[in-house]
Amino acid sequence: MITGELKNKIDAIWDTIWTGGITSPITVLEQITYLLFMKLLDDNQLKAEANASILGVPLKSKVFQDGICVISENPHVETEYKNLRWNVFHNFEPGEMLTNIQNYVFPFIKTIGEGKDTAFSRYMKDTVFLIPTAKVLAKVVDGIDAMDMNNKDIMGDVYEYLLGKIAAAGENGQFRTPRHVINMMVELMQPTLKDRILDPAMGSAGFLLSSAAYISEHQKRELMRTENMKYFKSGMFSGFDTDQSMLRIGAMNMMLHGVEDPNIKYQDSLSGENTEREAYTLVMANPPFTGSVFQEEISKDLLALCKTRKTELLFCALFVKMLKVGGRCASIVPDGVLFGSSTAHKALREELVENQQLRAVISMPSGVFKPYAGVSTAILVFTKTNAGGTDKVWFYDMHADGFSLDDKRSPVEQNDIPDIIARFHNLAGEETRERTEQSFFVTKEEIAANDYDLSINKYKKTEYVAVQYPPTSEIVAELDRLQESINQEMAELKQLLSLEG
Repeated sequence: MITGELKNKIDAIWDTIWTGGITSPITVLEQITYLLFMKLLDDNQLKAEANASILGVPLKSKVFQDGICVISENPHVETEYKNLRWNVFHNFEPGEMLTNIQNYVFPFIKTIGEGKDTAFSRYMKDTVFLIPTAKVLAKVVDGIDAMDMNNKDIMGDVYEYLLGKIAAAGENGQFRTPRHVINMMVELMQPTLKDRILDPAMGSAGFLLSSAAYISEHQKRELMRTENMKYFKSGMFSGFDTDQSMLRIGAMNMMLHGVEDPNIKYQDSLSGENTEREAYTLVMANPPFTGSVFQEEISKDLLALCKTRKTELLFCALFVKMLKVGGRCASIVPDGVLFGSSTAHKALREELVENQQLRAVISMPSGVFKPYAGVSTAILVFTKTNAGGTDKVWFYDMHADGFSLDDKRSPVEQNDIPDIIARFHNLAGEETRERTEQSFFVTKEEIAANDYDLSINKYKKTEYVAVQYPPTSEIVAELDRLQESINQEMAELKQLLSLEG
């Protein structure tokens, strides 16, 4: 989330490039992310080198080697590897720095992992470095140097903010999920190295990144095994999108976080071209809201489950189809999915309740996606069984997520997220909760009797507390006393005025 000082620094970088002659918003956005990637690549290796030095061991895997680098785009061009590193070239004179990036650094980063058909190599090969002048480049580099780069997903945050800035976000109901909400969903699902993880509407790969970070933290020992690390780097994570820029950012993001070859590809997940079925053990997503697609392009098995053009319903149907039996899903949906009265809405909810195991509905306040949208949303958590299994559904009414629910989204003390995670992982303790509390169970039978309505307000009870008022005689006596006091003060005021006259 971009706020305050960081927002001002990014605005300044944007204005510098714009003033320098690049007036296409998407081009500005991409040039900024390429430079961020250059810096983060070097930052990552600097940290790794420092850790290796402390431990007294050689650094095995590194992007920037020692000695001379031959630029594969032009075998006659070579430079020292150190000149490709941000911490070195950012001290060059502006003209020398521009030449260095154009001729050496940018061609080099495009060919990282060369010879392998990776997501990164696919989506970087046609990119072009377009910063026009040395003066503009120097200002942008200084601006990036002044930014705090300790944020785990700074590229995703910058991309989110710039999309909002150019009014490109939200045209099809697409809003990047706040990182703390992504992290909450990952904590709820607790991915492991046994999972195969998918986000079929991946954007800048936030769910995949958070899952990778969770596994790296909680399964350090298991990752030390060669076969597990190989799976982690190539095969475990998949993401689809129809935005080439998003795919590029996602591929760069994953590489920066140690996932060298995720299955990231350009694909309309809802179309008949997506033939993957029962292939994943965990799906986490925030699919487009309120969008629609051409009926003839939608995969027929999705229409068989719920006949509609609404993307928020079709994606939920897709999750069911793409999960293996026993696979789990956590997805953000607009509130309309929970209570919509159309045949497709009801059919989808009935599918989740009757044929799968719907585990939880977590209602979120409408300000979670501000400043980009004020839409009310919820998180659906279910397990694919194809044989039912829903006995009762856990509902939680989130009031606060740690940030103000206005456009500023400033940090606040109120935060239900730790409570949501703790209670979800101890559902046995929720059995005695009353409908007047923030979380409670609702039986499948009651949900079915209410047309499979999943909105929490349908089941939440309001507790009315009786207010005790004093007897009427006491109220009248108090009014008389007040009136007498007013009359006395008015008399004194009139006397004062007459004396002055």
